[in-house]
Amino acid sequence: MGKGKLAKFAEMAVNPLVVECPFSQLQERGFELKGRWHEDFFKNDHPIVLELGCGRGEYTIGLARRFPEKNFIGIDIKGARMWHGAKTAQEEGLKNVAFLRTNIEVIHEFFAEDEVAELWLTFSDPQMKKATKRLSSTFFMQRYRHFLVDGGIVNLKTDSNFLATYTKYMVEKNLFPLEQCTFDLYAEKEVDSSLTDIQTYYESMWLEKGIPIKYLRFRLPKNGMLEEPNIEIPVDGYRSYDHEVVSTRKTGK
Repeated sequence: MGKGKLAKFAEMAVNPLVVECPFSQLQERGFELKGRWHEDFFKNDHPIVLELGCGRGEYTIGLARRFPEKNFIGIDIKGARMWHGAKTAQEEGLKNVAFLRTNIEVIHEFFAEDEVAELWLTFSDPQMKKATKRLSSTFFMQRYRHFLVDGGIVNLKTDSNFLATYTKYMVEKNLFPLEQCTFDLYAEKEVDSSLTDIQTYYESMWLEKGIPIKYLRFRLPKNGMLEEPNIEIPVDGYRSYDHEVVSTRKTGK
């Protein structure tokens, strides 16, 4: 590991806005803040909003600045990226921000029932080969139900036509209330400015390349059987944020 990453991890370890819980510790005695985020961390009862796969934390920070009446937690496993957001939040003295370093597959172990009001999935990996790895799949919806309030809001913002199309089919298949859906957010005449004013690095990059940004907002009921949509969807022609990789497949499920 390079000296730069070591230095960032050292800073993360003493940043009061960063929460880490090794998997061994989670298995042995659970997570001490579960069910106590309001009381012990934020010291208020404001709604908690999660950004899953927050990367450098630009969106978590942007939302926290814009909505001081809410608490925001950016979640990712890559600490070297998260360091940027955590450092910015600490320097700005933001009191409504936290960063949690963990795998999203076990996210339900970190929050108690009804502890979270809203989720953001911002530019997640489309995971075109395996549905259960998609953060908007029914696999993850079942996990979100453990801690999201009944009818809690899920926001998806993505460059991926594949992921947006899949998510729309998933929402329709399970009869979730769909409040907003656009496959070209910046072409909309009337849109909440918070959806366009806050941009991640990747969002800016895709916009520069002329790729439309897709946005879905829906509500997740706590009860009811979940079913995966069984439909072929054209895959995206790119597979990486850093460079384009041509896919040999034409469609996926």
